[in-house]
Amino acid sequence: MMAMRAILTGLSAVYLAGCATVPADQRQAGGTIRTAAGEERGTISLNPQGGTGAQLAVVALAMTPGSYGIHLHAVGRCEGPLFTSAGAHWNPTGRQHGRLNPQGSHHGDLPNLVIGADGRGVVRAGMAGALYGEGGLLDADGAALVIHARPDDELTDPTGNSGDRIACAVIAPL
Repeated sequence: MMAMRAILTGLSAVYLAGCATVPADQRQAGGTIRTAAGEERGTISLNPQGGTGAQLAVVALAMTPGSYGIHLHAVGRCEGPLFTSAGAHWNPTGRQHGRLNPQGSHHGDLPNLVIGADGRGVVRAGMAGALYGEGGLLDADGAALVIHARPDDELTDPTGNSGDRIACAVIAPL
């Protein structure tokens, strides 16, 4: 038992030392997308890119075919059934909603998620703005990814007429 404890302590020290070599602003982040009933609907991952943004990947599964609005939200809470705890879209620059809006867009505006006949869909996108720190996506109150019931029209403020929030993921450093 003592030998096992010593091995685990040593492995923990090696793991923590490895984590310390990655600068805080370069750590990956991600989360699991779930419905209000707790059913898994996919994952989100964020990989820092040069300290000024990140590469985002949303992989969805077990969803009804169609198009869905997805957005990065300003608060890292996903309390069902409506997921309003995730707050508004991440919008540190105070812009209008919509990637097609001449007054926009929020940093949290993303392309629509298209789910195929197999119940799966993927969105990959560059994310403007810092991932960590004041004004960054993962500030003191965290962030969330929300999937909405309808497609985002990419123009109408504040949510693109994308409807109810049907799934959510708290985004946290990995």
